[in-house]
Amino acid sequence: MAKNTDFSLKSFDDIFSSQEQRDNDKVSKIRDIPINLIDDFPNHPFKVRDDEDMQRLVESVKENGVITPATVMEKKDGRYTLISGHRRKRASELAGYSTLRCDIVEMTDEEAIVRMVESNYQRTQLLPSELAFAYKMRLDAIKRQGKRTDLVEDENGGKESVQVISEQSGDSQSQIRRYIRLTELIPELLDLVDTGSLKMRPAIDISYFSQDIQKLILKEINDTGVTPSMAQAEKMHRFADTNKLTAEVISSIMCEESTSKNKFVLKSERIKSFIPKSIPKNETEDYVCKALEYYNKHNGK
Repeated sequence: MAKNTDFSLKSFDDIFSSQEQRDNDKVSKIRDIPINLIDDFPNHPFKVRDDEDMQRLVESVKENGVITPATVMEKKDGRYTLISGHRRKRASELAGYSTLRCDIVEMTDEEAIVRMVESNYQRTQLLPSELAFAYKMRLDAIKRQGKRTDLVEDENGGKESVQVISEQSGDSQSQIRRYIRLTELIPELLDLVDTGSLKMRPAIDISYFSQDIQKLILKEINDTGVTPSMAQAEKMHRFADTNKLTAEVISSIMCEESTSKNKFVLKSERIKSFIPKSIPKNETEDYVCKALEYYNKHNGK
């Protein structure tokens, strides 16, 4: 008995309905979601500031709405995790909107971290603390994905993970390592790095101290209003290597006057061309002083 095979052609609608359905599904994932159902990304490293840039964004949202949808993931409880668009969410709140236009995506937690970090690379003004935790989160995500991260601990190890971040961010691999090191600072010291009060190099040195030692350094900073220099941080490490770094030693080091900061130096090569050859070497200082007196007198100083 011959097998009954159906060779009938499918209709036009049958052929294209699946593609149409896929297109509709894609469009349907862009929705206006109540802002009170959208949670910020856990441990989001980028700060959302109510500054002049935010005010300009608020005015833009009032005039044009949110042009580029935020990106969210739906959670099991029906709420949403915000991946990118934290500033757009805040601007929408300030503009008086109760919903935010969002693109709902499906991805793993590691993929979400990568998307969140990469979406903020293009921001023009990022604080050291923002970069520090963003790079660390990105690196940890790569680690969970099974890629090599040993370069962070071992400069002679693999280069893949930090190299990827470097290519995406524009910062060198060594700079990325330095930023990640800042995450070991206590929050109060990291705030000083953000404000520029504590410079990057001494901050990195201090990050290797225990939190207890860091708190002693912070107390000394608060008491004196002075932050340690690179040389002072290195000196602290020499005492720490012999377990002799105490609060008193830290205070002594921080109170030391840096003679190099107060010393005024004139390079002879620079001023030599202004001194007549007829002036004896032992009279050079007197000649320069008289020249300065003349300059100050005729310039009303």
